[in-house]
Amino acid sequence: MGTYREQGIVLRTYKLGETDRIVHLLTQGRGKVRAVAKGVRRPGSRFGGRLEPYSHVDLHLYEGRNLDVINQAELIAAHAGVREDYARSAAGSVMVELTDIVAQEGERDNALFLLLRAGLQALDAGPDDPAVFVDAFLLRLASVVGFHAFTDACALCRRPGPHAFLSVKAGGTLCPGCAPAGTRAVDPQVVEVVRVLAATGEWAVLPRLARESAEAHRTAASYTRAFVEHHLDRRLRSYDLLPRS
Repeated sequence: MGTYREQGIVLRTYKLGETDRIVHLLTQGRGKVRAVAKGVRRPGSRFGGRLEPYSHVDLHLYEGRNLDVINQAELIAAHAGVREDYARSAAGSVMVELTDIVAQEGERDNALFLLLRAGLQALDAGPDDPAVFVDAFLLRLASVVGFHAFTDACALCRRPGPHAFLSVKAGGTLCPGCAPAGTRAVDPQVVEVVRVLAATGEWAVLPRLARESAEAHRTAASYTRAFVEHHLDRRLRSYDLLPRS
């Protein structure tokens, strides 16, 4: 056991005793870390305000037996705007809930860290419709952990697309030969919206996508939630609080 330094994003915090707080962090080098910040709920705490949900922080920690101990925290990005706006905070809550579910303690996952950082940065910019960033984040996180939504080929036989059938269980579009009897085709625009939502790095186009393809986006959003909850076998409790335009 010893001290170490890490960058981390605060996922959740819990009260401990009268003055302490347990903090769940996604760190860049160690995956998920559970740590205790002692005395941070006292008036005048040196760094209590830096350990709020969504904050990106530079940390000095001490390795403990059950919980590590935070000795120092410096803000890299507060993301205060995300916490202070209801719609953005609800969107951020879905992002950190799912991250907390899939992140593993002691297992470095730089792709997951960078994805969460990018998602929070997108929310921090003050978008009119934060929900579209959540839809993109969900599909991209699912891909990071091994569940990719296929839109350019059949999810089963890999026959090149586009295809008109969209399956939650199969993991994307299906060709006519693989689609079960009675499967309903979807509008090609829905498949295109799912493709853009899942595309790595495509954040700037999302607000326009939500405005110009509103009906297709609603269908794609329903598919996205069902896809993620099915393949990760977890219900996203915070998703129900997410307001939509």
